[in-house]
Amino acid sequence: MNTTPQHSDEAAARAANSRHVRDFGLLITSATRLEQRIDSALRRECGISHTMLEVLIRLCRRPGEEISQRQLADDLTLTSSGTTRLIDRMEEAGLVRRVPSPGDRRVALVEPTDEGRGAFLRAAAIHTEVVEEYFVKPLAADDYTRLTSALSQIDKALRAEAT
Repeated sequence: MNTTPQHSDEAAARAANSRHVRDFGLLITSATRLEQRIDSALRRECGISHTMLEVLIRLCRRPGEEISQRQLADDLTLTSSGTTRLIDRMEEAGLVRRVPSPGDRRVALVEPTDEGRGAFLRAAAIHTEVVEEYFVKPLAADDYTRLTSALSQIDKALRAEAT
């Protein structure tokens, strides 16, 4: 296809300003800004990152559940080496501990420590405050319900596609 530079620039500008590109960009920008607010508040108030909180959420969700580093990597969409470094830092901070799996000693399970559970409870309260202020409060109740329902539908479609 032979296009003039002007035509190519106009076509590119139309594509860059398309509704879908703008709307998805708004979603990503909003999510990123909210995540940055949460991370800043957690670091300031609790001394942990948002990613560390996500690990603690996963570990505290079902007490007694055996969770491997591999499962954490999959759940948090982190690389295996990134997860190892994160768990190393959390273990050094006294938030988690690694224990050998009773079924396979080659597998390291991760569990929260008492200190980790305490940090989780403090961080969960901070997280709730930030989410309430910047995710829930700006919307009317019906709009919030529609938004979370729509996000659930999108997540369900993406999960179904991945299997």
